[in-house]
Amino acid sequence: MKKLLILLAILVFVGLVFGIAGGVGLYYWASNDLPSFRKITDYRPPLVTTIYTRDNKVLGYLYSEKRFLVTLSEMPDFLPKAFLAAEDATFYQHEGVDPTAILRAMVKNLQQGGRKQGGSTITQQIIKRLLLSSEKSYQRKVKEAILAYRLEKYLTKDEILTIYLNQIYLGSRAYGVEAAARTYFGVHVADLTIAQAALLAGLPQAPSRYSPFRDFESAKARQKYVLGRMLAQNWISQAQHDAAVAEPLVFKSMPDPSWEVAPFYLEEVRRELIDRFGEDQVYNGGLHVHTAVDLKHQEAAERALREGLVASEKRRGFKPSLEKLDKDKYEEFYERSGVPEALLQPGRWLKALVQEVVPAGAVVRFGDKYGLIPAEDMSWAKGKVEPGDLVWASVTALPDKAGPDKAAPAAKPAPAKPGEAKPAEAAAKKPKPGENPPPAAPAKAARPMWKLAMQLEPRIEGAIVSMEPRTGDVVACVGGFSFEKSQFNRATQSFRQPGSSFKPIVYSVAMDNGMTPATVVMDGPFTYVDPWSKQTWSPGNYEGDYGGPMTIRSALAKSKNLVTVRVAQQVGMKKIVERAQELGLRGDFGPFLPVSLGAVAVNLLDMVKAYSAFARDGSTITPRFILDVKSPWGEEVWVNKPEVKQVMSPQTAYVMDCLLKEVVRAGTATAAKVLGRPLAGKTGTTNDFQDAWFMGFSPYLLTGCYIGFDQPKSMGKGETGGRASLPIWLSYRKAVEDDYPPEDFSRPPGVIMGTVDGVPMAFKEGTEKGVASIMDEEQEKAFFTDPNAPLGKGEDLLKQMF
Repeated sequence: MKKLLILLAILVFVGLVFGIAGGVGLYYWASNDLPSFRKITDYRPPLVTTIYTRDNKVLGYLYSEKRFLVTLSEMPDFLPKAFLAAEDATFYQHEGVDPTAILRAMVKNLQQGGRKQGGSTITQQIIKRLLLSSEKSYQRKVKEAILAYRLEKYLTKDEILTIYLNQIYLGSRAYGVEAAARTYFGVHVADLTIAQAALLAGLPQAPSRYSPFRDFESAKARQKYVLGRMLAQNWISQAQHDAAVAEPLVFKSMPDPSWEVAPFYLEEVRRELIDRFGEDQVYNGGLHVHTAVDLKHQEAAERALREGLVASEKRRGFKPSLEKLDKDKYEEFYERSGVPEALLQPGRWLKALVQEVVPAGAVVRFGDKYGLIPAEDMSWAKGKVEPGDLVWASVTALPDKAGPDKAAPAAKPAPAKPGEAKPAEAAAKKPKPGENPPPAAPAKAARPMWKLAMQLEPRIEGAIVSMEPRTGDVVACVGGFSFEKSQFNRATQSFRQPGSSFKPIVYSVAMDNGMTPATVVMDGPFTYVDPWSKQTWSPGNYEGDYGGPMTIRSALAKSKNLVTVRVAQQVGMKKIVERAQELGLRGDFGPFLPVSLGAVAVNLLDMVKAYSAFARDGSTITPRFILDVKSPWGEEVWVNKPEVKQVMSPQTAYVMDCLLKEVVRAGTATAAKVLGRPLAGKTGTTNDFQDAWFMGFSPYLLTGCYIGFDQPKSMGKGETGGRASLPIWLSYRKAVEDDYPPEDFSRPPGVIMGTVDGVPMAFKEGTEKGVASIMDEEQEKAFFTDPNAPLGKGEDLLKQMF
């Protein structure tokens, strides 16, 4: 018996030795190629880059994983407890691995005949997600346990829990608790209730299966389980538990303005960020990017451009065909066409799907909202609007909260031509044999009905850029009619001939080379023979007439081509090309006379930069979309400081300001006088009316606009800068002008205001010989605000200087 006991003891000892040896061997085998866990300590998960407006509103998000970094101190204390109750109740007691939980899970799984419960701790889950693969093997589990134990010795429990709550995937493209709070409940994590926190805590086990968007009953059952576990751990009281179970759950996502608000501006910011920081940093770096965009300016510019493009099409009598949408794409359209209610102000444009057509008009849907387009506003469509059509509409009034479809009263149909069906009659006509009957009138459901006006979608395109010249802040940038239709930004990516809007550059060189506003130049026939090609060029004026001898001041105000060409020939095209390039214009410039009339294609944003020299003191400023970039922790990454370059003297710039003010006062841009402020600008029209420009500015705001077909062709006779582009500029400026106090251009030292035949002109000191009288600033201001002041075409030629 004694020998048997000794033998048994030896066997136990040997078994123990072999067990320890095996355990040690298993440890070294498993830890042979373990990844370093230290990179977890420098936790840098993929984070959302947030783009802000100039007043710190969110413009949009850029991300590969929708995750916002938050700390434990920013969370309500019950939120971490909810996740611990669901996933790892003994988190603060174990050292990375919980043998009891593993044993409990094994027993549970054996009882249910499959893997129904896991025993991994939160620390193990972090190791698996950040360092190891998801393969199911004993080797991976051993490695996971070893690394979890080591990590617990290196980080505090709170640090590990913070990483987990920011890293975990919670379904619906939401990573981390902050993104989930925004996605499921439309709130920040700090504003969650216990009921909401418990629902989120139930998601990690199976985010898709327990998604409330997919299966509310399963999500609710899982929430009750979490609340029960919290109660069992004494982390909430019975009253809190009961209240949370009974709390109604309302699911809504926090509005995401990305690509809905100022999409052209956001895209320009995205492109600039990628050029500077690279895609990985932009989409994963969690940057905080502050931009110069002002949403009031941006929305006014978008509205003005759209209305101007539509007006241009209507002048040509264009009647577009309506776009049809297949039924299987309806839901997809509803998902992407939602517009936050806060943005649905009168004048806002949107795209909607026609639901039904009734005598009162067309009932449409966009996102989860409905609207009515009165029949009288569909007259241009000639009764062709049908269910399934996609139409553009603008908000005309907010819905009547007192009643649903009562907010959409029947409107009288537009008058029709003899023999032509009225829109309402066309909509209400009886079906032909074999056709489906028309849809019933909209049910009086409890839904607000937005009041809309139908708009046509133009073929013509355009762009508008507005910048504050003192800082270079681009407050608005619109690159086309619809970002959804075309992401090509015609403000920053397109090059078009500027026509006469290039002329101020020519005259600025003239002012630096012995000429003055009073210099007389002949407005008569001009022919130039190229000495090399022997080709003949004979430009003409827009009106086809000749004015004879006239001052530079009059010639620029009336945009006389022949005077401009003669001035360019006298000062030399080489100097003009050099000036254009110094101002920041990119283009295929050569020292050829047609360049003086805007024959070289340029970029609108570059033109804004070039004109900043006139709006400032002769120095250009580089337009800024991005003001600064910060890290997720608020550290300064990059500050976009204003870039200024002196190109011409302040005196030359002021002389040009006075010349360009005359364009507004009595030249081709007189429509801008309606603003009643000191303004300067220049219209531009290219050959065969292919492009129409207007560049207008004051000391506080510089705005450029052009329109034209993407594939250059005539817009039709009369579509000049003054008729097609200036109204867009003016519509935008009317909406924002009152945000700035009236301000005139500041006259620098070295400039004298003199009169020639009663007409004031600005002269650099030393060039005013022969001027009849000198004006003070009050007299100058009074003249430029007097609409009846003379233009001065027939000044006494003896008083003009060359």
